[in-house]
Amino acid sequence: MTLDPTAFEQYRRSANKTTLPRLLVGTLIITAFWFAVTVGVTLVAEHYLAAPTEGSFLETSVGMLAALLTFAGIWLGVWIEMRHTHREPLSALFGYSRRISWPGFWKGLAAVLATSLLSEVLLYALQPEMKRSSLDLSSWLLLLVPAGLLIFVQTSSEEILFRGYLLRGLAHRFRSPLVWALLPGLAFVSLHWSPGTSMMVNAVGLASIGLFTVVLTLLVYKTGNLGAAMGAHLGNNLVAFLLVSHQSSFSALALFNGKPLEGDGWTPTDMVLVGGIGLVASLLTALLLLHPRSPLKVSTDSAPLSPVPEAAEASPVQP
Repeated sequence: MTLDPTAFEQYRRSANKTTLPRLLVGTLIITAFWFAVTVGVTLVAEHYLAAPTEGSFLETSVGMLAALLTFAGIWLGVWIEMRHTHREPLSALFGYSRRISWPGFWKGLAAVLATSLLSEVLLYALQPEMKRSSLDLSSWLLLLVPAGLLIFVQTSSEEILFRGYLLRGLAHRFRSPLVWALLPGLAFVSLHWSPGTSMMVNAVGLASIGLFTVVLTLLVYKTGNLGAAMGAHLGNNLVAFLLVSHQSSFSALALFNGKPLEGDGWTPTDMVLVGGIGLVASLLTALLLLHPRSPLKVSTDSAPLSPVPEAAEASPVQP
């Protein structure tokens, strides 16, 4: 199974106004917007919306919804940076066509929903401990649409930043994937480090996320578009946040609670098997979306209606 780099080359070269100083300053400003929106949303939610509770604010449904909303700060920061620093439309990050590939999005979503459900079956076989959450069915159904939309905000913002803004910008300046793929991937994986969790659980969790990150990056490389990666990321988080949660701190919106990965009772052998389940899920996702005979095979991005002239792409732009 080989991947044609043509679509990605078009996507990479379209960042003709990107320079390293602009990329560095832009990343810092995007982070600042994300932090500011996070602080603002959290303060408002805690003060006006959350009922008193003995647990953490994040362990309430309002707290989870607020946490997901904070990722809108990334969208805001990226939009401002693309408009004012890079002098490009935000849509330039979507793909060479400057449109999100919705067929790719739905294929990515379907593939990861399938592999995530398979993972849950295998995890249950490993640790048959699952119970209904305290959230009643009617409340869960009422929260399903707003929570799903906010999960889309969260996952798409991470894709627009890590597989769009950073990956495209670095790929324009560097040919080696050890730079343009590895650096955004490491930054993305590092955000999932859990300080209160054991080293063993963190290692397995980060390894699984790292494998999934490789699949998301391959989707962008194959298609030259963020659509499939956005759909795949959404599918993963829909199952993890809304259906079966394996993290106590992120279980407020889930219908079921599986055995918490940060809890007691997991042996080193169990952790190795959990990592193996993550590996199998990532490999199956890659096969479903990238294998030429798969019914869910994603397609390359099409050319824009008004392509950027080659002479304009080659002209130097000062930061």
